[in-house]
Amino acid sequence: MTVESTAARTPRRSAGSDAGATGAQRTTGTTAKKAVPAKKATVAKKAPAAKKAPAVKKTPASGKTRGTKPRSAEPHLVQLLTPEGERVRNAEFDPYVSGITPEELRGLYRDMVLTRRFDAEATALQRQGELGLWASLLGQEAAQIGSGRALRDDDYVFPTYREHGVAWCRGVDPTNLLGMFRGVNNGGWDPNGNNFHLYTIVIGSQALHATGYAMGVAKDGADSAVIAYFGDGASSQGDVAEAFTFSAVYNAPVVFFCQNNQWAISEPTERQSRVPLYQRAQGFGFPGVRVDGNDVLASLAVTRWALERARAGEGPTLIEAFTYRMGAHTTSDDPTRYRHDDERASWEAKDPILRLRRHLESAHHADEGFFAELETESETLGKRVREVVRAMPDPDHFAIFENAYADGHALVDEERAEFAAYQASFADADGDK
Repeated sequence: MTVESTAARTPRRSAGSDAGATGAQRTTGTTAKKAVPAKKATVAKKAPAAKKAPAVKKTPASGKTRGTKPRSAEPHLVQLLTPEGERVRNAEFDPYVSGITPEELRGLYRDMVLTRRFDAEATALQRQGELGLWASLLGQEAAQIGSGRALRDDDYVFPTYREHGVAWCRGVDPTNLLGMFRGVNNGGWDPNGNNFHLYTIVIGSQALHATGYAMGVAKDGADSAVIAYFGDGASSQGDVAEAFTFSAVYNAPVVFFCQNNQWAISEPTERQSRVPLYQRAQGFGFPGVRVDGNDVLASLAVTRWALERARAGEGPTLIEAFTYRMGAHTTSDDPTRYRHDDERASWEAKDPILRLRRHLESAHHADEGFFAELETESETLGKRVREVVRAMPDPDHFAIFENAYADGHALVDEERAEFAAYQASFADADGDK
C-alpha cells in the first residue's frame, strides 16, 4: 500500500508556554523549571505491543522540526489523492471507489465548493451582526463530503455543530442550519426527515446518542448503520470513552468519525493524547484507521468500508480524519493567539478542493466551462443565504429566561430585570443623540 506520511508540523504556541517548544519537549519536561527525572521516562517502556489497525503502518521519522530533537515516528495514513492531485493506489481501499465515474468526481468537487461558499457567507453574516456565532468548517470539506457521500439514505447521522458539509449531503437546506446560530430556533429541521440529528453543542454527548441508537438498530434487525461526528478535543471527553465501551460490548453498528483538525480551541492534539487518536480504539477492542482528511476519495473509501463492517454485524470502527481547521474555532475565537501563520500555510498547500481540481484537470474530467458554471452557482447560493437570513425574525432576547424553572425563581427574575435595564440603556443612548 502506498501512502504519504504526515508533514512535520511547525512548533505550536499557547498561552503560558514557550512559542518554540514542541509537544514532545513539554511532555518530557525539558524546560529548566520542571525537569522530569530520568527514571520516569521508563514507565511505559515495556508495555506490550498493541495489535495494528487495518491499513495503518509506522515508518521511521523522516526529519526534524525547528529547534527540536527528531520527532517520534508518525503513522502513515490512508491516502488516494496526493496534494498534487495524483491518484495513489491502495489495495485495501481502492475497491470502495473503483467504480467512481468522472460525473461522481465532479459531484464531489461541487459539494465541496458549494459547502465552502455557504460557510464563507455564514461567517460574513456573523461579522455583520446577523448571527450570534458561527463554527466554520473551512479546510475540513473533504472529510465531511467524503464521509457524507458514503452514507445510505437509511443510515443515521449524529453530528456535532460543524458538520455543514454532512448536512448538505443529507439534503438539509443550508439556510436551516442558521436559525439556531441566529437564536430564533433550536435546530431548524426535522431530524427524521433526513436521518440527520440536530446539531449537538454539548461536547461529545452525541457519541453516546449514536451508540444508543445503533444498539436499537441492532435489536430491530435493521440493515443500516449509524455514524457519530466529533472533533479531536471531544475525544478527551468521558462521554466518548463511554460510547466506545458500550459500542464494543454490544457490537453496535456505529462508526465514530473523529475530525482531527489539530486544535481543540487553543489546545493542540499532542496535549490531548500521547498516541495518535485512531489507536485509542485498540484499547476498546475495535479497529481504528487514520485517513487523510483532506483527501475526499480516501474519506469516501474508508467510511464506506467502516459502514459496511457495521452493517455486516462486525461492530464499531473509529476513523481519525487527519485534517486542519483553517479558520477560527468559532467566530468568537482568535487563532493568532495560539498558532503560527506558517502552520496554516503548510496546510493550505494540501487544500482539499484544490487537490481534487488538480486531479479533475489532469485526468481531463472537467473543463473551464464546468468550473465557471460552478462559480456562478456558488454565488447564487451565497445570495440566497443572505436573503433568507436577513428575512429571519430577530431573536427574542428575553427567551433565555423562560422555562428555566417551572414556577419561576427570584434569581432569574432579578437577572431578567438587570438585562432589561441593560437593553434599555441602548435606547436611552440613541435618544440622547
